[in-house]
Amino acid sequence: MSNPIEKNQEYVVEIIDYGADGEGIAKLNGYTIFVIGAIKNETCKIHITKVLTSYAYAKLIEVIKPSEYRVEPDCDTYVRCGGCDLRHISYKETLNIKREKVQNLVNKMLENKVDVKETIGMDNPLYYRNKAIFPISKDKEIGIYAERSHDIIPVRKCKIQSEEAQEVAKYIVENWNDTIYDEKTGQGLLRNIMIRHGFKTNELMVVLVQNGTSNNFDLKKLINKFDNIKTVVINVNTENTNVVLSRKNIVLYGNGKIKDRLGEYVFEISPNSFYQVNSIQTEKLYDLAIEKAHLKNSDVLCDLYCGIGTIGIFASKYVKEVYGIEIVSEAIEDAKKNAKNNNVNNIEFINGDVKFAFDELINKKHIKPDVVIVDPPRKGLDDKTIENLVHEEIERFVYVSCNPATLMRDLQVFEKNYEVVSLTPVDNFCYSSHIEVVAELKIR
Repeated sequence: MSNPIEKNQEYVVEIIDYGADGEGIAKLNGYTIFVIGAIKNETCKIHITKVLTSYAYAKLIEVIKPSEYRVEPDCDTYVRCGGCDLRHISYKETLNIKREKVQNLVNKMLENKVDVKETIGMDNPLYYRNKAIFPISKDKEIGIYAERSHDIIPVRKCKIQSEEAQEVAKYIVENWNDTIYDEKTGQGLLRNIMIRHGFKTNELMVVLVQNGTSNNFDLKKLINKFDNIKTVVINVNTENTNVVLSRKNIVLYGNGKIKDRLGEYVFEISPNSFYQVNSIQTEKLYDLAIEKAHLKNSDVLCDLYCGIGTIGIFASKYVKEVYGIEIVSEAIEDAKKNAKNNNVNNIEFINGDVKFAFDELINKKHIKPDVVIVDPPRKGLDDKTIENLVHEEIERFVYVSCNPATLMRDLQVFEKNYEVVSLTPVDNFCYSSHIEVVAELKIR
């Protein structure tokens, strides 16, 4: 049977739903069309750009009947950037879209249906990112990669990155008197500028990602202009790779770290450390995870994928003892210092792959956790860790996820032994299609 639509043709369609990335979905003779930039309940004129066997992609040509939630994007580079792909939709509606995204996955993948809670949003969803990575254009401008490409779009004023981070990066590039890295030739020195900003402490870290170790940049002028810069680091990355940071750091100024506060605790952050990019929402996320764990002062808690120890330290005052496991050695060193600096004495941090380290903790060291909190990377949990969690019959279990799809995949396995009590989205990535979810589970 031939497709009911043709490439490069225009059609008028009704947008009936949202896709996984917040794009509009239309149906034409039962055929699914994904329309980037369209909003549910709109009537749109579209141009078909790609036709596959069971679905197609289209470009939005004209909004004939706009949604009540459509707003004018407040960013010059929004259309090409893709960094916050829901900026044409009112913020309140983006929260509804994200809840629906999680609910649709529940309905599709889980045997036992759960009503997803309302998304916890930000009061002021602007300039919230505490970590900015800017590629540098050949014209010596800071930028961001265009969506699905390595073309650099110059940034005038990004609405989600820290305002001060942008000022610092622009100053560095304007005063940079050496070469800029060229991806095509592999020549040139400066590849990226990374700025980490401790919002509560107002401390700044500058990381110059370089294709070599040489540097004649005038640090004194930079530090005099921005007196809250606490450290400057060269990250040496000479590989032909999409990975921004290598493991090799050379400290030019300060001690290579900054501090920030979450709740009542102070945390040290290194260039390579994992630290949630939205500090304000992270406090809400961790408070929620701890609330859903129903902690008791007799509990032994395991914090898997603990990073620099944030969740475990947050939870430490409510439990008897905590074991945190993390594969990145620098993060574990930071975690140990963070526990010491915050006078937390009932926590032990273990450097290792969760798959093996958690297995050893419970099966060789015979530590029996009463409650486990996991915060894995986007790929979710590995089979061995899932097997151990199920086998140990952990009484209470909280899964913090940055990828609802892999969360639901893992919950499909867990729900045979666990009840999924609640699912709560938390908007750590405002105006993007990404969402954090806190899942509360308890043994059946």
